[in-house]
Amino acid sequence: MSYGNQPGGPGDYGTQPPGGGYGPPSGGGYGPPGGYGAPQTPPDNHLVAAILTTLFCCLPFGIVSIVKSSQVNSKWAAGDYQGAIVASDEAKTWWKRALITGLIVNIAIVILYVVLFVVLASNLPSTPYDY
Repeated sequence: MSYGNQPGGPGDYGTQPPGGGYGPPSGGGYGPPGGYGAPQTPPDNHLVAAILTTLFCCLPFGIVSIVKSSQVNSKWAAGDYQGAIVASDEAKTWWKRALITGLIVNIAIVILYVVLFVVLASNLPSTPYDY
């Protein structure tokens, strides 16, 4: 009487991987890095940078950055982890835009003042009696 292919016989499944072949793979869990579910910590909301760039650089872009950064924690608390990551990335993008715009505008203003000063200084009389 035959019971079919027995372990170790001609129909064997082959050798098992080291460690018995049970449990998660050696590289970690069974899904994306960090496993399934919520990551351990919420993404950075970039609120401090958003507020500073709003105050000192570019008001319109800074306001957008503050709105996006305020969405990060609320989406995280609601369980929308992917939405929180996207909102964090958008907040970072907007405060960087505000910073760059503010720097460009402030540099242009300084150049304008220097040019204006040079033009006005060149038109002044050389002696107090040359009118």
